[in-house]
Amino acid sequence: MLSYKTLLARLFSALLIVSLSGCANWVYRINIPQGNYLEQSDIDKLRINMTREQVLFVLGNPVAKDAFGNDSWHYAYTLNLGRDTEERQKLTVYFENDKLTKIEGDFETPKDFNVPLEK
Repeated sequence: MLSYKTLLARLFSALLIVSLSGCANWVYRINIPQGNYLEQSDIDKLRINMTREQVLFVLGNPVAKDAFGNDSWHYAYTLNLGRDTEERQKLTVYFENDKLTKIEGDFETPKDFNVPLEK
């Protein structure tokens, strides 16, 4: 049979292990960026009737292209900050006849968007 001191020591050890398991939130979590990080200054360079190549030069490769119509490109960015916080941005650019026609997403449309670039 176990002595009183041995039983008390095992009980204390078990309580210590259980209480320390709740300290997992103290563990450092690395920030993990995924996707295309865009800034408003990048979006401000977009103009209506830009070619696909020009949009690609300004924004880079999209995360996803429309698999069925190839008329839209999707730019998405996610930054995981620890366990519970997350930063998300998205932008979709639409083309018609290989020319930029519209943008939608979490960014403001540039004030000069409807002014085409000079040729």
